[in-house]
Amino acid sequence: MKVFLGGTCNESTWREYLIKLLKIDYFNPVVPDWTSECMAEEIKQRELCDYCLYVITPKMTGVYSIAEVVDDSNKRPDKTVFCLLTYEWDKSTWEHGQWKSLNQVGRMVERNGGKYFTDLHDVADYLNGE
Repeated sequence: MKVFLGGTCNESTWREYLIKLLKIDYFNPVVPDWTSECMAEEIKQRELCDYCLYVITPKMTGVYSIAEVVDDSNKRPDKTVFCLLTYEWDKSTWEHGQWKSLNQVGRMVERNGGKYFTDLHDVADYLNGE
């Protein structure tokens, strides 16, 4: 089993935290220098991995990960996992309207057949088959 670790970058540390909890293999798309080869590998890994996880934190600045999770929940609902974290480790938080909107994205992922979580431990338990 292998999981693609998509979602918030911007020096967010959720990946490092989750990786310590995982008992399955993973693909981390974060690299120091993003190139067209990196983009091609990311697309390949999204197809190959058993799960595509998208974790969104208040450090999110772009919206492409939201488009990816919705796209995957439509095309591959059984392998799509969305996690919306209430706060980043530095305690930055969402504005109320942002949270409500992103929570609805999570509900959409669920309606499409994907999984929606708000805690990395629950994500790890699900991915690890516990």
